[in-house]
Amino acid sequence: MAVDIKIPSVGESISEVTIAQWFKKDGEFVKKDEPLLEMETDKINTELNAPESGILKQGASAGDVKAVGAVVGQITPGVAPAEAAPAKKAEATKSDAPAAEPVESSARASSVARKVAAEYGVNLDAVEGRGSGGRITKDDVLAHVQGKGAAAPAAEAKAAAVVSAPAPVAIAHPAGSREETRERMSTLRKRIAARLVESQHTAAMLTTFNEVDMTAVMELRAKYKDGFAKKYGIGLGFMSFFVKATIEALRANPRLNAYIQGDEIVYHHYNDIGVAVGTDKGLVVPVIRNAESLTFAGIEKTIRDFAEKAKTGKLTLDDLSGGTFTVSNGGVYGSMMSTPILNPPQSGILGMHNIIKRPVAINDQVVIRPMMYLALSYDHRIVDGKEAVGFLVRVKECIEAPERLLLEI
Repeated sequence: MAVDIKIPSVGESISEVTIAQWFKKDGEFVKKDEPLLEMETDKINTELNAPESGILKQGASAGDVKAVGAVVGQITPGVAPAEAAPAKKAEATKSDAPAAEPVESSARASSVARKVAAEYGVNLDAVEGRGSGGRITKDDVLAHVQGKGAAAPAAEAKAAAVVSAPAPVAIAHPAGSREETRERMSTLRKRIAARLVESQHTAAMLTTFNEVDMTAVMELRAKYKDGFAKKYGIGLGFMSFFVKATIEALRANPRLNAYIQGDEIVYHHYNDIGVAVGTDKGLVVPVIRNAESLTFAGIEKTIRDFAEKAKTGKLTLDDLSGGTFTVSNGGVYGSMMSTPILNPPQSGILGMHNIIKRPVAINDQVVIRPMMYLALSYDHRIVDGKEAVGFLVRVKECIEAPERLLLEI
């Protein structure tokens, strides 16, 4: 008897999902617990695994929106079809070169990618996945082959063609072309768009700026980064300094750690700091819970775990829920100045930018220093300009004299 493939519940507030893609073809044999399809929601993407081993019959297409509990296909239980060993032997005799030995790997990869990897003798563990959730695609394998400049004997000619091919570039259109293309907005992108518009419509948002001299933090980091990595097994980045500085600034300016509910202001007596992370699907903001209780190492480890989860598509709803204040680092993309948008119902967001060496006046002398612009967007309904400026000044003091973070002064 066929087993229904149903959309499971993926979160208390999520009633429907979009089928982003099928990993298996209609009529293909699948194994129990093998990923069948990717589900896209307004918060996260997640995979749906096969409930049984057997032959897949798809009942929905990529792009379809389905309610939780809806049937999107069936699996007819059975065993895998026998391998045609004689046919393979006969085919092998026709080849002048021996077939490459397949390399076993537990990496997440499409069936086509595994086939191509076996053909070229590529270990999938060495291939960087750029597909959804870090999944390895055929193009990733071919790009790896191109980068290595070598191939398995059985695929030597084919690999040579790949190596000689130009690197992928944006689609070029003839000069004067008036063609247009359309791309369906992902559920996550639509949710991001709605939240941004909501933020503009519901908050009296203003942005104030300041600049910070990164010399002290950079020197401190350079001096202790090796010992820090050796002791804690994690690199010492700039984000932990800014999260710590943000917490100190929030203590001095508590309305930036509050929000409006009706005609009341609700103050948080804890610091759940959201860290904006860019993914191929859009911007997500995982939350560092009770960041005030974490050490520098604890903050760095939490951020690293979030980055790995984001890359592999394993962020959960709990990772993304809540948050009392957000820190966004546009500097990793080369941004020199920006006005970050509030993440409702939060009342503040700190924007970091890239570090540029430029001349500044210190003690009436012009010197070259590594400088960073900071931007604070805030809800002017509950945060006055004085508090906003005071917040940035406090962050600046903590970064320019990082010993303040240890002494909490």
